[in-house]
Order: sequence, then structure tokens, then C-alpha cells
Amino acid sequence: MNPKIVVNGVGTVGKRVAHAVRKQDDMKLVGIADVSPSPVLRTVLEEDGPLHGTPLYASVPEKVEELESGGFYVEGDLPGLLETGEVDIVVDCTPSGVDEKNKEMYQEKGIKAIFQGGADASIAPVSFNALANYDEARNEDFVRVVSCNTTSLSRTLWSLDSNFGVEKAVANLVRRGGDPIQDSKGPINSIVPVTEIPSHHGPDVQEVMPELNITTLAVKVPTTLSHLHMVNVDLKKEVSREDVIDIFRKTPRIKLFKAEEGYDSTAKIIERFRDKRLRYDMPEVAVWEETVETEGKRLYWIHQVHQESIIVPENIDAIRSIFELSEGSESIEKTNKNLGIE
Repeated sequence: MNPKIVVNGVGTVGKRVAHAVRKQDDMKLVGIADVSPSPVLRTVLEEDGPLHGTPLYASVPEKVEELESGGFYVEGDLPGLLETGEVDIVVDCTPSGVDEKNKEMYQEKGIKAIFQGGADASIAPVSFNALANYDEARNEDFVRVVSCNTTSLSRTLWSLDSNFGVEKAVANLVRRGGDPIQDSKGPINSIVPVTEIPSHHGPDVQEVMPELNITTLAVKVPTTLSHLHMVNVDLKKEVSREDVIDIFRKTPRIKLFKAEEGYDSTAKIIERFRDKRLRYDMPEVAVWEETVETEGKRLYWIHQVHQESIIVPENIDAIRSIFELSEGSESIEKTNKNLGIE
């Protein structure tokens, strides 16, 4: 089967997920849904926009008129669409709290759904990362794709744990203050510590890798481009930095960069993707090769997380897992190829 998909919430993540679905040949985007005539919605549906021609629905019936008043042609409302039998799954990219209310609607109408990392882990029985636990989403009605930070840690730590074994991980997160479009969140002339230790990111990684011993600390800083993680790990055996670099290089969705080649800041890595990709998306975890160092069993590295796009391929793989369209490695390879992920 080619599952029929609606993306509910066309913001930073939703517009990217919807576009990614359109690039696959084994699933079909049958609609997008939102509540207001936002500039994002207007842009993606323009004649030369990435979602042009996609049917638009109001997420709730009472918002149809507002969307139409904003100049949009609206096919109808999402609850009505879900009753037609023309939708197999909703990828819910609505804000935290709204997704919980939406889940009640999906349950009532017998529709599967994928939620995003902003939701509490209790929203779904599986918190998903394609590398670490692809098979756990099979046949599930509800799946949560973990957050951008958790995705990056799950990828890197899974690759290390699978090859060397991880005794203990400590990750220090430098988090962006807001996404570029979120002008209401900044600028902030401050560094804001998360005073709860561990920060929520460590327990979230354990939703994916329950046996992992991890502690996370986090601060928020006045930048919008991406997050940065400084990680140290105690492995179960001694390895060389070359061993680790080789494993990172072979792991899908991890990409190594060298500061000596000019990629010596988050901005310069992002600038690379401005020249290569729509929206400068970087779904890969960007690891600075020079920062990979070992001392016996202890390992250190620093990586960059593009918060706007890193979880997009995970949503595509979650769809394939839920509907058993392919094995995990096959899905990852197919998604990467279709999305141009290096």
C-alpha cells in the first residue's frame, strides 16, 4: 500500500515534513491542515511553492472562514476529511498541548498519527528514532518522533553503543534561543541555564535507548541557527579517535566537518547548506572531526544540530515502519536518497 497522509500544522516542521512526503514514491500527501492564513502557508502554496497544488483543510471547522477570508481555497475541515476513508495517517506538527487534544480526535475517528518531540512521551507508546528503534513502531497507531536534540544524541550514541558499548554519556547542550522565524522569542541578551539536572533531553534519549546511562545539561543562548552539543562518553573498551571517526563516517545521517577547511562555526556550516539546499536544511548531525578525541575508554566530541530539519527524515521512516513498507536500513537509504541527504 501507499499510505495516504495529511500533515496537520504547517509551520517550521510541518512544511518540511509535507514536502518530504511529496518526494517519496511509496506514500502520498493528500492534504495539509492549519488554522490561520500565515505567511508560511501562503508561501508554500504559491504557484512556485514546494506544496503548490496540495489540498488545504482547516484543522478545525470554525477556522474555515478565517482561511478563506485570508485568500485561500479551503477543501473543507480536517475532522470531515478523516471521516472519508481517504486518510491513513496524520503527521501532527501542531504545538505542544494542541497535539494532545488532536489525539482524541484521531482516536475517535480510528486514524493513526505521528507526533513530534515537543509532546510528552506519554502521547504514544513508542518514541522513535530510525537508527535506534525502527522496528518498535511497526503496526502502532501512535508514534512520537523525538526532538531535534534527542535525535542527534540517539544517532551518535546508538552508533557508538552498537560498535563499542557505552558505559556512561554526559552531554552539554548549547541551545538556540528560537527558530529564525520566531521573532517573538528574541533577541535575548543572556545565557539561560536549564536549572533542572538532568535536562529533559537525557530522559528523552532513554525513551529511545532505555538502557543508556546518560546525563544532560543545557543552556539557552542568543542564536537562531542551530544547537551545539559537547559530549563525553565512557566506552566499554579502549578505542582510537580514528576508530570513532570511521564509525561516525559510516553511520547514516552523521556528517563530519573539518574546522581547518573553514567550517569552524555553526554559521559557516549552515552557510554551506544555504548554497546547496532549499531552506538550508541540514538533517545530518554535523560533527567537527578535530573535536573527536579519546583518552583510553573516554571519548569527546562536539556536534551541531539543525533544529528545523533534523527530525524530518525520521518522520518519513516512522511512516514506513508503522505500515511495514520496508526494513529499517532500506527505509533510511531510500529517504536519504529522496531528500538528498549526504
